Amino acid sequence: MGDKFSRTELLIGRSSLEILKKSKVAVFGIGGVGSYVAEGLVRCGVGSLVLIDNDCIVPSNINRQLHATSKTLGRPKVEVMKERILEINPETEVCIHQEFYLPDTKEWLVSKDYEYIVDAIDTVTGKIGLVVQAKNMGIPIISSMGAGNKLDPTRFEVADIFETSVCPLAKVMRKELRNRGIKSLKVVYSKEEPIKNKDNPGINENCILGESTEKDVGTKKRIPGSISFVPSVVGLIIAGEVVKDLIGYKNEQIFT
Repeated sequence: MGDKFSRTELLIGRSSLEILKKSKVAVFGIGGVGSYVAEGLVRCGVGSLVLIDNDCIVPSNINRQLHATSKTLGRPKVEVMKERILEINPETEVCIHQEFYLPDTKEWLVSKDYEYIVDAIDTVTGKIGLVVQAKNMGIPIISSMGAGNKLDPTRFEVADIFETSVCPLAKVMRKELRNRGIKSLKVVYSKEEPIKNKDNPGINENCILGESTEKDVGTKKRIPGSISFVPSVVGLIIAGEVVKDLIGYKNEQIFT
């Protein structure tokens, strides 16, 4: 693997590093959460990544999305993220799809050769559809709950969706997944109550999702507030969970 992953090998061992190198992970949604998931995975040595997102980078992304800079404005998120990944590790296999996932029209985006799927999608319909499809195909999946309107990154936890509380998005997901017969789903969610900003009615504490497009800002659409150090933490927590699951990590395990 070379020196770039020597510190990782010291932590998890060569055999685990080889597992990561041979693994293919799909990240749906390359925004505030998903961009950090992708980078966390490539820096751990995951050998193959599939990135799915239809959006281009806009100014309002700069406060929290890893790929967003003044030089990347207007470019597809997946394209910029692929370039960044290959700068980190040129040996990574990166497949990109500038597509908007919908369960009825984009099912082909989910492949049986994925070892793991990350749901960082910013629409409820897309999230539910992806979870159901992954479960039906037997592909492990982890889902990001609401990262918008949050200010305390230490309040995020890993749990089963049916053990969550407080998070408005998790509440919606619980109901919809229960109606579809889904029994479990690993998620990252926060117990922090949504921040209320009385000075800006355009930022609504009842908004359940953490992303928006530039054209949404200043409209009557419910836009969640966001900040640099919250979705980034969620993304890295998710990357950690994916890696630990891929290598079969258990608490207090000794690697060889």
